Amino acid sequence: MPRLGAPPSGHPAAFHYGPGHLVMYANPAFQAEFGERCLGQPAREVMLALPPEAFEVMDRVLRDGRPLARRVRIAGALRRIVVAPRSDPESGEVYGVVSHIVEVAPDR
Repeated sequence: MPRLGAPPSGHPAAFHYGPGHLVMYANPAFQAEFGERCLGQPAREVMLALPPEAFEVMDRVLRDGRPLARRVRIAGALRRIVVAPRSDPESGEVYGVVSHIVEVAPDR
């Protein structure tokens, strides 16, 4: 069990709603990386360290309804953003995406 005041473990993950990718849920690692006040804010306004390519992935997953992953450089570190659609089980309409950011070893 983590001790009080310890930095969050794990990888940043969040649920984003709609075309503005409003941050509706953010795990502790996401909040530590992008700020505790990220909830309810558009991803492009709180995830300032992400390159434009990361948002292109989020937009494409929301539009096409298929998961995607892409390597991006964030603050000098090579990382992978994995984005999956969230859809209504009855209508099939995609209403948001889930993002997960992990560190990756550089290609040799």
